[in-house]
Amino acid sequence: MYEYEIQQMRSAELIRRAADERLAREAVRSRRAARAEAERREAGVRSAEPESHSRRPRRLRSPRTA
Repeated sequence: MYEYEIQQMRSAELIRRAADERLAREAVRSRRAARAEAERREAGVRSAEPESHSRRPRRLRSPRTA
C-alpha cells in the first residue's frame, strides 16, 4: 500500500510539473506574439510617414553632360 501511495504522489507531481511547463510555454508564446504585433504596428506607422523631411517630391535629375 505504501508503494501505491508513493506512486500516486509521484504521478500527481508530474502532472503539476507538466501543467506548469505548459503555462510557462503559453506565457512565452503570448509575449512573443504581443511583441510581434507591436513591431507590426510600429512598422505600419513608419511606412505611413514620408521618407524625407521635406514635403516636396524628390526630383529626378539627369546626369551632367561633359
